[in-house]
Amino acid sequence: MFKVYSRYGIGIAVILIAYFLLLKLVGLHQYPVLSSVNGLIFGFGIYMAMKNYASRKNKFKYEKGFQVGLFSGGIASIIFTLFMAIYMYQIDAEFSDAIMERWNVEYDAGTLMLLISILIMGFATTMVLTLSFMQLLKKSWNTQDGNRNTL
Repeated sequence: MFKVYSRYGIGIAVILIAYFLLLKLVGLHQYPVLSSVNGLIFGFGIYMAMKNYASRKNKFKYEKGFQVGLFSGGIASIIFTLFMAIYMYQIDAEFSDAIMERWNVEYDAGTLMLLISILIMGFATTMVLTLSFMQLLKKSWNTQDGNRNTL
């Protein structure tokens, strides 16, 4: 299981970083609305990780699938946040000021506020998508075999 969520977590992070660098290359990296595509990247990666894990197991348990989704998204969130920290502190120090100016924030929260926001948004996206995808992948009790589990 570690292989599945670590491979997909690193893959999601690499695609997120590539997407950000593509936006930087085009000059659109300062528009926070374009980060909504990150949700699609997270969604695709988490779904594929859970689907891959489910295909390897005869009996797919809900808690194991949930764990794969959370860990793959969590690893991606941490790696992407670390990349953004390096980017904002070392490569482009004016980037965080430009983002905070677009947000019309009256106080100086600085780069750390952005990093915490990126991490929390990554974890929240991971939680919501994992819960949603497990509804698709779990075994339903609405079958003939499931009817024996009712009162």
